[in-house]
Amino acid sequence: MARLARVGCFTLEATDGAARAGVIHTAHGAIRTPAFMPVGTKGTVKTLLPDEVRSVGADVILGNTYHLHLRPGEDVIEEVGGLHAFTGWGGPILTDSGGFQVFSLRDTLARVDDEGVTFRSVYDGSTERLTPESVAEIQRRLGSDIAMCLDICPPANVSVREHEEAVRRTQLWAERQVDAPRAPGQLRFGIAQGGTHTELRTRSIEGIVGLPFEGFALGGLAVGESRSRMLETVAWAAPALPVDRPRYFMGLGDAEGILEVIARGVDMFDCVLPTRTARTGSALTALGRLNLRNARFARDPRPLEPGCACTACGFSRAFVRHLVNQQELLGLRLLTLHNLWFTLRLTAGARDAIIGGTFEAYRADALAALAAGPEEEIWPP
Repeated sequence: MARLARVGCFTLEATDGAARAGVIHTAHGAIRTPAFMPVGTKGTVKTLLPDEVRSVGADVILGNTYHLHLRPGEDVIEEVGGLHAFTGWGGPILTDSGGFQVFSLRDTLARVDDEGVTFRSVYDGSTERLTPESVAEIQRRLGSDIAMCLDICPPANVSVREHEEAVRRTQLWAERQVDAPRAPGQLRFGIAQGGTHTELRTRSIEGIVGLPFEGFALGGLAVGESRSRMLETVAWAAPALPVDRPRYFMGLGDAEGILEVIARGVDMFDCVLPTRTARTGSALTALGRLNLRNARFARDPRPLEPGCACTACGFSRAFVRHLVNQQELLGLRLLTLHNLWFTLRLTAGARDAIIGGTFEAYRADALAALAAGPEEEIWPP
């Protein structure tokens, strides 16, 4: 286990193999890493109050530039004091660029050129235009703590030529954003693309890390490629990023994936999976996923996860199932609280294990428990 000193906005506290534990210092507080970021697409983590999100262990939340720009607009948010005042969340906020939404909604794309991207709004079909400069300005007015660059994120199955073009334009746009005006204390992260193509991703990483960003992200992964190819890419790509700045894997939130990318040197990750899974009536546990709509839980007196200290686990599975099946909002809230608690406890446990030099044992035990599930198959005893 190595202990290292603070450089810039990031303190790297400990390493255990490739796994890292540190702190990102922002204008609205510290982010302990490894860090899972709950997604607050439109300024809210769905169904929860800001204090509840903090209570389950979140240091930072993610806001979506695409959606906040379209509804209610950065002018409204800026007028009422910025994103923190607008949402009631006093801690760090990361805003993505909106690029993923634009390029994942490919049927709304009208034109992509070196200047930016034109698309139709998912709300009213109106024509919208994003450029590297406009995305930086939107995020400046939102006042987020970490602002992501506009990039091109193609799905895994596009041609090599399309991946190559994504790398070229992502670099071109990054060069135009790195020195764009920022909110006070705002950090800006660059993004490397290239899919699982070694030469293209290497080219992208070399170009992006040559720019003075405060952190770097691996984009264009977990977008349709196999898990094995994704992890193989992360294993060499994450260590290729600067050791003294945060490393962010965009769009990952399952327990296995979190543990595996931490093991390969990633510091931050986000995903809608814990909250979206809750809204489908399922709980995440150390032994796998429980579908509370299943009839086997109708008389189950146990909590969602025995030994869990979250608010939801003060109630029985039978009650939570009843709420879910009756479409009671409390059921969705309880499952959201539990799923975030589980994900954030898993991540915090990984951090503690890295600092203690026991991460490999922690990871192996957690993965073995997940592989042994699902727990629902063993009730009643």
